[in-house]
Formats: sequence, structure tokens, C-alpha cells
Amino acid sequence: MKIKGFKGGIHPPYHKELTSSCETVKLQPGQFVYIPLSQHIGAPCSAIVSAGDYVLAGQKIGDSDAFVSSPVHSSVSGTVKEIKKHLHPNGSMAETVIIENDFKYKTVPEVKKNFRKLPSDEILKIIREAGIVGMGGAGFPAHIKFTVSEKKPIEYVIINGAECEPYLSSDHRAMVEQPQDLVRGLEIIMKTVRAKRGIIAIENNKPDAIEAVKSHLGKKAIEVAVLKTKYPQGSEKHIIKAVLGRTIPSGKLPADVGVVVANVDTAISVKNALATGVPPIRRRVTVSGLGIENPSVFSVAIGTPVQKIIDAAGGLKESVSKVVLGGPMMGTQIFDTDVPAIKTTSGILALSDNESKIYEESPCTRCGKCVSVCPMRLLPLNIAAAGRGENAEKALASHVTDCIECGSCSYICPSRRNLVEGIRLAKSIVQPLLAGKK
Repeated sequence: MKIKGFKGGIHPPYHKELTSSCETVKLQPGQFVYIPLSQHIGAPCSAIVSAGDYVLAGQKIGDSDAFVSSPVHSSVSGTVKEIKKHLHPNGSMAETVIIENDFKYKTVPEVKKNFRKLPSDEILKIIREAGIVGMGGAGFPAHIKFTVSEKKPIEYVIINGAECEPYLSSDHRAMVEQPQDLVRGLEIIMKTVRAKRGIIAIENNKPDAIEAVKSHLGKKAIEVAVLKTKYPQGSEKHIIKAVLGRTIPSGKLPADVGVVVANVDTAISVKNALATGVPPIRRRVTVSGLGIENPSVFSVAIGTPVQKIIDAAGGLKESVSKVVLGGPMMGTQIFDTDVPAIKTTSGILALSDNESKIYEESPCTRCGKCVSVCPMRLLPLNIAAAGRGENAEKALASHVTDCIECGSCSYICPSRRNLVEGIRLAKSIVQPLLAGKK
């Protein structure tokens, strides 16, 4: 078996053993769910329900006419109590539909569709109405990603099963527990984008997932690509390079090299939308870190407060120094655990003092380590300096827009410089220049 991988990368402590063998446990929400009308890249939705309305699980409660947007749905049956600004996982105050759970979990009627008899545009409509987005964390509306141009034919669909972020095991457990659904979801995506080949890419630290998926392939035009375990193997550009040897030019997209990449849970959600008509109102969430009493993997109703999920894992230990949504490398630290889990919440990490030490920055020694590990072959120190110095022209000249904010540079820096922070500043100051070029 040939094991593939891109050159470079880093190997942080993975701590996957905390949850990799944990079977997914279905967690029921409490009395209220808090469903933000923005859970995706693009325009937020507007509520299409009002206070006092009775809704079913899976019923659409928010939508938008904007091109880049995605509907949101209720995850429970019950009564809409109010629609108001509520704290969002990204730290903003976002319009949120608050629903009182009646604990009956009445669901919208199932509608089964045979994808083999449907044209691509009909499948895209179903995916759009189901509100499916990139559930690996990006949150880009799937119906847009799967809309292809005749000028850019798609040859391959790659399912990103790398899950290279430390601690996270949500995709791993999905591949072990639902390999048949994953393969069927991939088949549907392949038909939608008219691709002849499908590849499920899995890092070699997940042998049980590799075996489970392979056992459901049969004679389908789908194969498993085994990848080296390294970070950030799960980046779209790097997984394409590792699997197919194709390089995406600066400013271009996977479709420009004939590829569509989708997350594991996104593909399973596509299968469910066609097989039942029920949108993704739940998602797998890894709850881990040395600050969690009982690391677990849960199936969580969208809108469940993070604190309730933490409580289900036994609560926090006294040594916790930070709580992060997502992975430790690219996740977002939160300061209030009453924020809700949304479509892109792949993990909740409670990190102890030993796991998240805060160091004082030292002057740059020009050692070049950040350059050597950058998967995009950029000069992180130059970009960060441009950001901190508010030099937009220098930031653009240093290709700041190509940075994927993987955090490898900050991780490796012996001077403990927070390079990603400077890079994010650089991205913010170049926005006016980029807008002026359009």
C-alpha cells in the first residue's frame, strides 16, 4: 500500500487516543435550543417564523435571497419563544431563533429520493434546501461548491477524511460508524458534479476507519487514499497535492484543477438529505482535552448550549485555562460556554494549563523555521510584520491572501511569536485594496 502525503508539515501532539475509540453518543438537548440565523459563510438568513409559532424538527426557520447563503432549520419540535440577538460562537451578537423544546421530537415528513433518477440541478436544489454546508469548519454552502461549470469539468471528488487537527475524532468516528452512508454520499456528489472518480483520503493513524470504508466500496469507482499523518494534511490544497499531485495556483480553486473536496459529515448529510429529506439538524462533536473529565464524541442537536455538552462529558477540571471550539491549531477560543453548537462545531476542547501555555514573545532571530514549515511556502514573518506595521502593500506583495492560517508558523517559532495574529491583521488591512480592484 502506497502512503501519500505533501512535503513539509508539522507533528504536534495529537492526543487522538482520548476519543478515537469512543462510540458516538446521542445527546438530547435541554429545554431551549438557540439557533443562529448565520451558520455559514455568506449572508445571514432572515427568520421565516415568528414568536409563538410551533415548529417541527427539520423545519426551515430561516432563509435568504442572497446567492451565497444557506437556510437554517429547527433541531427540535416545539414553540418559538423569541427571536433576538444572542452570543454567537464567533464572538458576535447574532440574530437567533430561540425554541422551547417539547421533547416530542416530531420531525418533518420523510421524503425519499432516488438520486440515480435525478438530474444534477434537482440534487443541488435538495442540497440547498437542506442547508448543507462545509461541516469541517469552513461552512461554505455546499450547493454552491457543487455547482460546476462546463468550462471547468470535474474529474475527481475527494472526501477529506484526514482530520489532521489534534484531539478531534468526529470524522474518524463517522467513518467507522457510517461508512456505507459516507460512500453513498460520495456517489451522490460525484453524480452532481459529473465526476467519474471518487477518493476517500484518510490519514494512516485511523486504520479502523480505513478498513471500514474499504469494506463498503465493492466495485464502485471509488478508492481509499492512505495519507501520512501530518498537519495540515486536511487543507484542501494540500490534500489535493497529496492525493493527486496537482498544485492549485495562487488565487485559484480546486475546481480549476478538476477537483471538488468535501468533508466527511458533509457527504453523510448529502446522503441523508436525499434518503430522508431531513436536513442536518445534528452533528458529531468531539469533546476532549486534558481539562475534560470524560472525553467523548456526541451527536449533538444544533443549537444546544456548549455548557450542556461539556456537562454531559463530566464537566471541566479545575486546571482548565481555555475552552476552544474546533481544533487547537485553527479553532476559536470562547469566553462564554452558553454559546450554541452550530453546523461547523466539530469539537469542544478544554485545554489544561500544560496544554495551552502562554509564553512571552521574544524578538525574531531570523532562524527561518516558520518559512521551512509553511505549507503554502510563504514568508510568515514578513506577512506578520506587515500586518503589525499596517503596511497593506507589503502584505499583498507577500501573498497574504494565500495563507490558510494553519498556525504551523506560530507553533514552531522558538521566539514564541504569535505570527498568525499578525497575519490576520494583515488580511484585515488589505481588504480595502482588494475591494478596490474588483
